[in-house]
Amino acid sequence: MPGVFLEDSDNFDIALRRFKKQVEKAGVLSELKKRQHFEKPSVMRKKKKAAARKRLLKKMRKINMM
Repeated sequence: MPGVFLEDSDNFDIALRRFKKQVEKAGVLSELKKRQHFEKPSVMRKKKKAAARKRLLKKMRKINMM
């Protein structure tokens, strides 16, 4: 879980920026969006398969351009 410890000389804006960076790195917001609504396992599998296909097509295009 992200957390920032402030020292006496730390500015609030700097601490907020550090906290936001840690939250982004930990993936808290993306996890929250993912868990906001229930998704059936079949829908999850379908999305995962579509993402894999998209990655493969992107990789193929990159190879063909070279």
